[in-house]
Amino acid sequence: MTEIVIIGAGECGVRAAFSLREYGHDGAITLIGAESALPYERPPLSKAMDGTEKPIRPADAYDTAGIDLVLGTDVARIDPEARRVFLGNGVDLPYHMLLLATGARARLFPSLRGCLTLRTDSDAEAIMARLAPNTRIGIVGGGFIGLELAATARATGAKVTVVEAAPRLLARGVPTEIASIVEARHRTAGVEIRTGTGVSSATNRTITLADGETLTFDAVIAGVGSVPNTELAADAGLAVENGIRVDEWFRTSDQRIFAAGDCCSFVWRGTRVRLESWKAAQDQGAFVAAAMLGRTNDGGYRHVPWFWSDQYDQSLQVAGLFDADSPVQQRDAGQDKRIVFQCDAENVLVAAAGIGPGNSVSKDIRILEKLIERGARVDPSVLADPSLNLKRLLRAA
Repeated sequence: MTEIVIIGAGECGVRAAFSLREYGHDGAITLIGAESALPYERPPLSKAMDGTEKPIRPADAYDTAGIDLVLGTDVARIDPEARRVFLGNGVDLPYHMLLLATGARARLFPSLRGCLTLRTDSDAEAIMARLAPNTRIGIVGGGFIGLELAATARATGAKVTVVEAAPRLLARGVPTEIASIVEARHRTAGVEIRTGTGVSSATNRTITLADGETLTFDAVIAGVGSVPNTELAADAGLAVENGIRVDEWFRTSDQRIFAAGDCCSFVWRGTRVRLESWKAAQDQGAFVAAAMLGRTNDGGYRHVPWFWSDQYDQSLQVAGLFDADSPVQQRDAGQDKRIVFQCDAENVLVAAAGIGPGNSVSKDIRILEKLIERGARVDPSVLADPSLNLKRLLRAA
């Protein structure tokens, strides 16, 4: 029987393992995770932080599906010629095909050593232990993770300061029109925000700004992005380019080794990208499982990048990838909501974003996501008109 080994038991790896069974693979599947905990969802780590883990699948589901789940085990190296995976405990496993779903780790520059970071359940526990009324929390980075942590910390009564080097918050991937609403909501909640402010160094208790000023806190958290875990791939001689380089079917430079999730870079509509997204991990996990079994279409991967963030009473959703140098149009969505979108030079819809209370923008963003997936051409002035029925537009596409 065909043996498939998956390295990485996060959202992507787990989705791939179960999808292989759903697509009819009856050979051995071994899923290897470095953490000892049953594979769990990571989005709640920065949003809920209630101390409970949400398993991706219940423990007995792995046995039922015939998936050999190996936890608390590091992979030492891969031998592509022998088609074997060597574990840190001395055990080695043969494979017919291999999937690298090794994810990413929190980025921590040398100048930020000592700061807390958020990537695992143990990281969340360490942060949660420091959140209490009137504790002073410093956050380096005004991206999704930093701002979600800021909202969570304020909910506990902590005093929060966010320091961001860029001129505005959420500078990567979110238009100014949406980011300004997020910033205003944080300021209303009492968060001190310093944008356009460089950080020369930070410790677990201090942030020293580029101008020499030092801020003192009870805890400092660094949320400055992530680094793809590519070391195993590089050591095995696989191509690496801002992640493990894969083709449109998520094959690496070795045709029997695939990569998916946060660890890989792939081409989406002519641009090589790497996504850090729960939804992308799910989509890619299912797609790569089909690809490994030769059950994909000839067009390759087509899922639209999709992100979301819950902060306070607001939900932010983004579909597609915005070009920071191109204009953004606004669609009137009502007093408490805002929806923006972007078209390319041929009026093909390429990106959309919305923010509002609860799930108030979810339906509209979902329709716009489908339009992006279909490569729909739209008249921006017509799409901006709130009287246009989006469902009717989707049917016409």
